[in-house]
Amino acid sequence: MNISTDRSIAVLPFVNMSKDAEDEYFSDGMTEEIINALTRVEGLRVIARTSSFAFKGKNLDIRAIGKQLGVTSILEGSVRRSQKRLRITAQLINASDGMHIWSQNFDREWEDIFALQDEVSLLIAEKLRENFGHFELKEQLIEAPTQNIEAYNLYLKARYHHLKWDGQGIRTAIALYQQCIDAEPSFPLPYFGIGYCFAMAGSWGSSPDLLERAQQFLEQGFQLDDQSALGYFGKATLAFWGHWDFAQGQAHFLKAIELNPSYTEAKEGLAELYSAVGLFTEASEMVDSILSINPLSPNHFFTQANIHYLKGEFVKALAFLEAALQIDAKFAHAIALKQLCLLHLNRRDHLEVYLKVEPAVEQPAACRALLELLYPGAYPDIDPISVTAELERQPSETLFPWLLFLKTQLKEVEAALDLLAAGIQTHTGQIINFKHTPLLHPLHTDLRFQRLVDTVFSAPLTAPQPADSTQANSPKRILLSDREVAQILPALKQLIEEQEIYLDASLSLRALAERLDINANKLSWLLNEHLGQKFNEYINHFRLAAFKKFALDPKNHHLTLLAIAYDSGFNSKTVFNAFFKKREGMTPSAWVKRNR
Repeated sequence: MNISTDRSIAVLPFVNMSKDAEDEYFSDGMTEEIINALTRVEGLRVIARTSSFAFKGKNLDIRAIGKQLGVTSILEGSVRRSQKRLRITAQLINASDGMHIWSQNFDREWEDIFALQDEVSLLIAEKLRENFGHFELKEQLIEAPTQNIEAYNLYLKARYHHLKWDGQGIRTAIALYQQCIDAEPSFPLPYFGIGYCFAMAGSWGSSPDLLERAQQFLEQGFQLDDQSALGYFGKATLAFWGHWDFAQGQAHFLKAIELNPSYTEAKEGLAELYSAVGLFTEASEMVDSILSINPLSPNHFFTQANIHYLKGEFVKALAFLEAALQIDAKFAHAIALKQLCLLHLNRRDHLEVYLKVEPAVEQPAACRALLELLYPGAYPDIDPISVTAELERQPSETLFPWLLFLKTQLKEVEAALDLLAAGIQTHTGQIINFKHTPLLHPLHTDLRFQRLVDTVFSAPLTAPQPADSTQANSPKRILLSDREVAQILPALKQLIEEQEIYLDASLSLRALAERLDINANKLSWLLNEHLGQKFNEYINHFRLAAFKKFALDPKNHHLTLLAIAYDSGFNSKTVFNAFFKKREGMTPSAWVKRNR
């Protein structure tokens, strides 16, 4: 058998072809909906949104993109919206050679958007199955989340700004989510969206009021839909980052992943939670699984770097930070953590250059003072006590608690523990990792520090489950008994060899299954498991034989080879030439010249 085990796809951002450039939110939303739909296909590895969107606006060779993302196929397309009409153009491409597998235009009314999304997603999955091997398909991949199309449009706008992940984007998203709720109170998704935004804003801004609002919106959303992965992700974020409730956070993250096994944001959150409590092996395995479907996310590389940093493996941490910064050179989290790694490794010269040339570094004076404290003589002209006093007079909001680090390294234990206790009380950002942060190691022997650890990490977690990157590892189901196979194979042979159904260029797996009066999933399984062939490989084998017969028939010598190929059932010059050369080791014209 020669069946590929890699059924994978990246959906590149659809190009906005509408007259209004602001309609980009809509083309991005359509892309994300198709990605989400395809992740519901068991056995198909779908690259996550972040990595697919890394190629937005870039005119790169499809083969290079496929290689970078590690996929066998790529979908690209465009969206045009004009008044109440939609046009979607989609093209499915073989990532290994850039050959077009399938393309189609879809023209629909705006009110038919959910049926259109489902139709496009199912057709993509069908073509993938025909070309790359068996997986089972449901009859529907997308269900309408609301009947209010205008509310859905507002939701897409809110989501577009939400995913910018900056302050202005979150504020705009909150306003749009609220408009969406006002327009359609029974639509659950905007409740989860606004709840998550308030949860994150409240967690990093230490604002109990925002956390309460997050809780209220999430509860309202769950009254409408209690099986939402997005909703459980919001609950997990609120519990973990907002309240430092690790047990509840873990439970909600796991539920979100159960509902959507390809939910990389939920897996990222769970990895961060495991890092904070010290389950480093489980956290690292979780990030590895995420990177298999989201290989271009700087967040995931940062999370892996942070795991190594907390373990004291600074060289390994630096490698992952460089990977994150290669993707996003302005990624503030990676920049700040790189400072700390260079500091611990005593790479003074490298650190000094970095502090001078990188405008986004955090507290360069504090960083130099810490290096002097760790490695006396590194900066002999710097007085760490003066730097600390200046930082106390003019505190600023930073990712890492530099003042706490300085107090700890100056052995001002009580002052350091006061700062730590205050940070724990307000649940301030990266202090959540205090149990293993290397610069706080001098506090570990103090009873007060140990009591803080016991208080924060008192609730036990459930046993971590093995990280599993996709649904592709699910055990294969047997869809037909031996008796059923024995009944179907003769009927298939009769259709192919006697009725020559393969001469129909529009023949699909589903159409052939209907002729055999069986489910398309069963026919796909039969071809793969019993005949060892993918649908297109199986059908094109007969088309190739027909071409050879027609091409050698003197009655057809006046026809071009391409015309004969079309008469044989091929519907693409590229597909015909590639399949012929793969099977015969030469071009069609060379074969005909040799055999006529």
